[in-house]
Amino acid sequence: MMGTAGTAASSLWWRLSWQLGLVIVGVIGAVIFGLCVWAATIMSPNIAMEETVEAAIAGAVTDEDGGRLELQETPELIALKDQNRALWYIAATTNGASTSYGTIPVVYAELAHLVPLFQDADIRGSDVSSEVATIDAVETVVGEVRILFGGVADQGSPVLALFARAYPIYASLLAVALPAIFFAVPRIVSRALVRVSEVAERAAQIEPRRHGARLPTDGLPKEVVPLVVAFNEVLDRLEGEAKKRQRFLIDAAHELRTPIAIMQTRIDGMPDGPERRRLLCDVARLADSAEQLLDFERHNQAEELNGTVDLVDMARTVVADIAPVAIAAGYQISFCSEVGGLERKGNAVALARAVSNLIRNAIDHCEGRGEIVVSVSGDGAIAVSDQGPGIPAEHQELVFAPFYRVAPKSQGTGLGLSLVKQISDNHHARVFMKSDQQGTTVTIKL
Repeated sequence: MMGTAGTAASSLWWRLSWQLGLVIVGVIGAVIFGLCVWAATIMSPNIAMEETVEAAIAGAVTDEDGGRLELQETPELIALKDQNRALWYIAATTNGASTSYGTIPVVYAELAHLVPLFQDADIRGSDVSSEVATIDAVETVVGEVRILFGGVADQGSPVLALFARAYPIYASLLAVALPAIFFAVPRIVSRALVRVSEVAERAAQIEPRRHGARLPTDGLPKEVVPLVVAFNEVLDRLEGEAKKRQRFLIDAAHELRTPIAIMQTRIDGMPDGPERRRLLCDVARLADSAEQLLDFERHNQAEELNGTVDLVDMARTVVADIAPVAIAAGYQISFCSEVGGLERKGNAVALARAVSNLIRNAIDHCEGRGEIVVSVSGDGAIAVSDQGPGIPAEHQELVFAPFYRVAPKSQGTGLGLSLVKQISDNHHARVFMKSDQQGTTVTIKL
């Protein structure tokens, strides 16, 4: 099933940025965890209980005179003993005072008088005893106390204990790495995609009537190059088919000129009468349709737009040339301008044809009544207004499409307004329509 039309595409830059960022963060996390697992294999199994035992014993030491070391039965120490039945320890001050608890293995009992000499030790791996023991030093109310303990090697998780104790290292690492990742990765991705963005902009600028434009492949990622090559091949095929259609229509329009001229010559030789006038009108309409078809294909190609056109003079000339046709059809026609002259860059012949088509369209569709007004404003707008029945709102955008007619049986080829739109597009101008029951105004804004 195809996706819903109109669904917004996700940003490739955003997807790559956050996915690469997560991958790097995941790799850092895996490295940290892996180091903790590795450290757990070489460090004492007692490491999971070190802080618990040391904290309980240090909190139980009392400050009493007499040179003895005594431990109070604090709640923490009682809980430690209850939860670890195999626990044993020897606690000693640096001056030799000591106390002990639990069943101390014989080999470690012999070390009792040496405990004050060690600040930190990991004792294991002997053939004499399989018991794992640890010596650590803690600060208490009576000064430094050194503790030899064991019987807790099977308690807790060494990996989690190391992970918790190593947080100053990995927290600092992440604090430095994360901002770098989320600033650097988007910039790297942006630089990698900048050429793709440039090619996309070039694609958006391709005009269907300007043949020969192709997208470059230089500097693109090799994964994107096949897509651009395929797009260029599609353009080749489309242009080839468009050229075939243009050649056919231009040839057909040219071929129609000869039989139309022959028909007009024969009709001119007929006796004057209603039938002759009707035939002349039909031949004139046929000739005009052929010319419109030829003009449509001519202007469908890029044209020279660098000339200077006086819009006022051009529009006045068109009105003067077509006035006899309009008056003969029963219309009044007038021209007005806000300025004496107004120059714009463009093709004078094409713009004159656009204005002529607007006037002819009004002549053909206003039922032979009312006034046609052609005006030029100071902001470069050429407007043609009529007093016809108007164009329904649902047809106002469609009438600029080639061969579209509001009424299927109406006169004309449906190319007049399409040619106006085409010439306006070539001049980067806007063409818009305002129509109601009192009439229609079509404006070309240069």
